[in-house]
Amino acid sequence: MNPSLKLGLVLIISFELAFMQSVIANLVVAALGLLYLLFKHVSIKKILWMFLVSIIPVFGTWFSFYAHGSGDAMHSAWLLSTRVYAYIFLGGILSYTGTVDELLGSLEQNCRLPSKFVYGTLGAFNFAPRVVVTVKQMKTAAMMRGEALHVWSPEIFFKSILISLRWSDNLSQAMVSHGFNETATRTHYDTYAIPWWNWLVAGVCLVGLQFLAFSGLF
Repeated sequence: MNPSLKLGLVLIISFELAFMQSVIANLVVAALGLLYLLFKHVSIKKILWMFLVSIIPVFGTWFSFYAHGSGDAMHSAWLLSTRVYAYIFLGGILSYTGTVDELLGSLEQNCRLPSKFVYGTLGAFNFAPRVVVTVKQMKTAAMMRGEALHVWSPEIFFKSILISLRWSDNLSQAMVSHGFNETATRTHYDTYAIPWWNWLVAGVCLVGLQFLAFSGLF
């Protein structure tokens, strides 16, 4: 599915789930999300990790509403705990079935997102591994001076900001030197069209969600 359409569909479903009082809708969305991840050949290890990471918030939500909730506490406990899994699998669809490059490229072509924002964001994501290496170098240099820098040390944040400013300036100069101009018409090596069946799948998903919301299955 086209990344932009997939993002929009996930956001709409997530927004509607926040206002729906249907346990069945949460379970259906979570099950369909799981099936989609399996269809896209996402590794079982990643799926199991999603289950394991969510055990504590799901159990905590269920127990807190069951033990201290008022009114129909059991329904509220199951509603909010299953909603956590629905959101987790919706997030997994975005995280594990596409890349940041594909999503931003699709948003640029299909949603008219400014090129300056797209390539600036791509630069920030590509700089992420360098940030980890740079922080390690800061800690090593501090240890050679007899100092110990921790995650909460202000020196790390201050130096990281200065280095980020330098990187952003270098990135801006590199883009200009390679002929980047945000007002000029650009061509793309990878194009992201939206086939008709993508709209059909999105429409079926939204209609099915409305059926769950208004059919009394909650």
